Amino acid sequence: MSETLARPAQSVRKLGVEEAREIGIEAYHYLYPLVLMHMTRRLAMNYPLGTKPGMGPEGMFHHIREFSPEVARPNFDVLCSFAWLDLNKGPYVISVPDTHGHYYVVSVHDMWTDVFASIGTRTSGSGAGHFAIASRNWNGTMPYGVERIEAPTNHVWIVARMQTNGAKDYASVHRIQDGFMLTPLAQWGRFVQPPMQRIDPAIDVETAPMAQVDAMTSASFYNWAADLMTVEGVHVADWPILARMRRLGLEPGRPFHLRKAPAAIQAGLAVAPEEGHRQLMATLPSLSPVVNGWQMNTSAVGSYGTDYLRRAIVAMTNFGAMLPEDSVSLVNVIASDGAPPSGKHRYLVHFEKDALPPVRAFWSLNMYDGEGFPARNPSSRFAIGDRDSLNYNHDGSLDIHVQKERPSADKVSNWLPSPEAAMALVLRLYSPRAEALDGRWLPPTIQRLSDGPEEG
Repeated sequence: MSETLARPAQSVRKLGVEEAREIGIEAYHYLYPLVLMHMTRRLAMNYPLGTKPGMGPEGMFHHIREFSPEVARPNFDVLCSFAWLDLNKGPYVISVPDTHGHYYVVSVHDMWTDVFASIGTRTSGSGAGHFAIASRNWNGTMPYGVERIEAPTNHVWIVARMQTNGAKDYASVHRIQDGFMLTPLAQWGRFVQPPMQRIDPAIDVETAPMAQVDAMTSASFYNWAADLMTVEGVHVADWPILARMRRLGLEPGRPFHLRKAPAAIQAGLAVAPEEGHRQLMATLPSLSPVVNGWQMNTSAVGSYGTDYLRRAIVAMTNFGAMLPEDSVSLVNVIASDGAPPSGKHRYLVHFEKDALPPVRAFWSLNMYDGEGFPARNPSSRFAIGDRDSLNYNHDGSLDIHVQKERPSADKVSNWLPSPEAAMALVLRLYSPRAEALDGRWLPPTIQRLSDGPEEG
């Protein structure tokens, strides 16, 4: 146990309601990702094997085999595989196949949602390899050819993303997915026993994890969060917020029971989660700068340091976010007319020849309806990008036509259909180059066109 967890008990200085509320809000932002992660883990592991894509017992990969129109903001560029690991049982080895240049990334998250390892084309290449995820307290020796990666927490979440070029590409992507393996180090080189699973009928698998966290009472949230800090440990840079929370009696290594706390602390924490959540929602629109109408989500994602407010907002809005060096998602919020884009109008996205999205892998422009679901259209085209058969202009520039109606024949190859009314455009860059992250490259303003008949 670390020195932080082994420290002797301290008396809690008397706090007024207002100060307890203030610290409680800070604690809510700090603890929210940890609680949401464990709620998600508990639900995901409570599905019997094979009953729901991406869900099932810990210690093995569970694959998403096709795009789902029922998921908000689905990613049309990759198919995902998920796994949860309990490192208290010892290290696990992630074995990746040779993908022969096919793009993939395996993000390994600690239980605070930070990415502490990114295995894949950008970092380790597309060849085969073996990577052992071990807790920081494990002192054994790795077999030859297995690289150790130390995890900050005792449980971890793995998200593997494999590039796919639509349904026609599913079969080849499925073969790659099937090549990803998880092996307990204790069974390395031997027959691997299938993981055991216990289904808990008391766990609600019908309600989304975030909804369950948001519905928790103040006592349930803080009491459970204190237990989870003891289970998972904290980051080395967290001392200041931990010192603040100790004034509430809330600290790693010690149980917390809100109903036993002084009355002022009870009163302050009773309202802190609701107010903390309201602050998250209020901060969301300004979390990232808006440039040329695009929200530039290019920094401090996937690894947050002590920016606990940002970490909580990303957990709430983009759970499982990758490092920006692996992928960024730029969300359009305003077109050239100063209003959010709408399916009632026609738009042009124009990239100059020397200003195409700078990526080492690929890019795509994705279309969603106002609620974030795929914008259904007769062509079943939900995204368009550099892997499509696009027609470039004579000067090397590129025009993408965003509109509900089918354009003239010479523009169909560059057409991204829009829904009837409200819509959302997301520009995704995979393995973006440095200029996309440091501001040297910026996406173009989306130009609203005349609402009259199409010309040309």
